[in-house]
Amino acid sequence: MVWRVREKAWEARQMGQRKRYGAALKAKVALEAIRGERTVNELAGWYQVHPSQTAAWKRRALEGLPELFADGRRRVRGDDEGLKARRYQEIGQLKVEMDFLKKKSGLLG
Repeated sequence: MVWRVREKAWEARQMGQRKRYGAALKAKVALEAIRGERTVNELAGWYQVHPSQTAAWKRRALEGLPELFADGRRRVRGDDEGLKARRYQEIGQLKVEMDFLKKKSGLLG
């Protein structure tokens, strides 16, 4: 089974395609790197990824963890403010367009 994965990866690299990793694999590798049961090089060999990529996923996971447990109410309020500002901007733009069309239709009729 493992040799098929390696063979497909080798074929993809031979064809000039970039290897892409899914979010689930990245999370799995990062979680194992955070646990520290294996070294980064061991994980890289096991999952057929570069050691620097494994370390980058671990760093990114550790940086994102504090936000995961941040107060969700504050984040929602900030999102609501941005949404409200965009809606008001859109309303203003539509009013300007409507006034323009009213003016033009009065000239034609």
